Amino acid sequence: MYGLVIESIVAYIRKTYGDDKWMEIRKHGKVEQHSFSTHLIYPETTIPRLVETAAQLCGVTREDLLTDFGRFFVTFVSQYGYDKILRVLGRHMRDFLNGLDNLHEYMRFSYPKLRPPSFFVEKETEHGLVLHYRSKRRYGGYVRYVMGQIKSVGETFYGLDIDIEVLKEEFVGNMVHVTLQLRFDNSAFLTEKVSSQDVLDEMKIESDLFFEAFPFHIVFTEDMIVKSAGNGLANVMPDIEGHDISHIFILRRPMVEFGWEQVLSHTNNVFELESVDNIQKKEDPACENASEDDFSQRLNFDSPSEVSDVNLPDGMKLHLKGQMIWTPEWQAILFLGTPVLPHLTAMFDTGLFINDLSLHDNSRDLVLAGTQTSAELKLALDQEQVKSKKLEDNMKKLDEEMRRTDELLYQMIPRQIADRLRAGEPALDTCQVFDHVTILFSDVVGFTMICSRISPLQVVNMLNSMYSKFDHLCALHETYKVETIGDAYVVVSGAPEEVDDHAER
Repeated sequence: MYGLVIESIVAYIRKTYGDDKWMEIRKHGKVEQHSFSTHLIYPETTIPRLVETAAQLCGVTREDLLTDFGRFFVTFVSQYGYDKILRVLGRHMRDFLNGLDNLHEYMRFSYPKLRPPSFFVEKETEHGLVLHYRSKRRYGGYVRYVMGQIKSVGETFYGLDIDIEVLKEEFVGNMVHVTLQLRFDNSAFLTEKVSSQDVLDEMKIESDLFFEAFPFHIVFTEDMIVKSAGNGLANVMPDIEGHDISHIFILRRPMVEFGWEQVLSHTNNVFELESVDNIQKKEDPACENASEDDFSQRLNFDSPSEVSDVNLPDGMKLHLKGQMIWTPEWQAILFLGTPVLPHLTAMFDTGLFINDLSLHDNSRDLVLAGTQTSAELKLALDQEQVKSKKLEDNMKKLDEEMRRTDELLYQMIPRQIADRLRAGEPALDTCQVFDHVTILFSDVVGFTMICSRISPLQVVNMLNSMYSKFDHLCALHETYKVETIGDAYVVVSGAPEEVDDHAER
């Protein structure tokens, strides 16, 4: 989990309940970090611990607290400029929700290890819609967090009061699937229906020319068999035509089964495909001399892929991201994609070259620009980590000094009184009268004579050993040590906490 989300939760607690309450929550929740860095990754257990502890100490339900966290997040991210992305994501609320699954894709440049949830809209009417939420984070609290975010977006950017009802919540495989009913004024659903337009015959083009413009396209039919693949894709994955696309690629996003009906119902989502096996470059002699049967066998095209998310290395796998389009003229689905290449090394490892990428989009610019700026980003991130580590060390030192100060303070006055004074209570209000207490005064018999016969250091060691045992007995019987002066030791029972058996203690 990136620190941005945790940072917003901490900011909400401090703003709503104060810094002292946040320190109490951090202590009881066993959260070691004093502060969180936006681009660093923290354990997944951090948020659940914070939520459960905050709900208990703040006297609110977990559901209400998570909803408030989600609401606050929308305004919190404005300091980083992310509110501008939210504002332009859609003209209407329905557009925002339909593009919600793609929102995290825009954030991957800043957060490359993001593990986003998946969203899907269905049953849309003028009165609302049904939203499906899928996440591999099985902590159920994130549903309420998302509900708070949606409510805040509706109010802040579209002036809508959105009513959200959880219709169904279930665990499917390794992820949670929640169905939400959203009710709001969705009149834009009726007014924005696209009217069909006549297509001029003279503007038709040959399919070969069309496919040449999209070197990483894939055309597959209802039986999931690939009928056509672009030249750029064929350069690194030859002979994929005629094979089942679900045996060649794993569907990373959206989080649904890679099947015909699922693809048709999610055409408004960005699709991310990942090759089942590593791509071998053409320069590899083993690849050059291999027959078509050997190639098909190596990629396992004829057997379903049962590949786990955990055991998939990303070394030389080909990642494609793009759009699925239903083409009724061909009775097939057209995937218009482009390779996801974070740097030039990934391009070299997959056997791709700059001239394999499209001319008409910014694929080439992104790869080259990303390589040029990656060193600067890494340097900035390293500097941020150093500053964060230094701040963390200073906060730990401050905690240690505060602990030592508290111990010294508690030796001077009772803990209960000290805590009341630190909370801002006037000193006179801490004064109290006790009707019945027991006070013990003790002295060392012949202390003056003993001191004249031994060295000063031996006197100190004798008193320290004796009073350490007295202190242990005071703690054991829950009495209060008032003071020690020389060889005198004064202890009281029945104050500052009233007890009936103070004499016995």
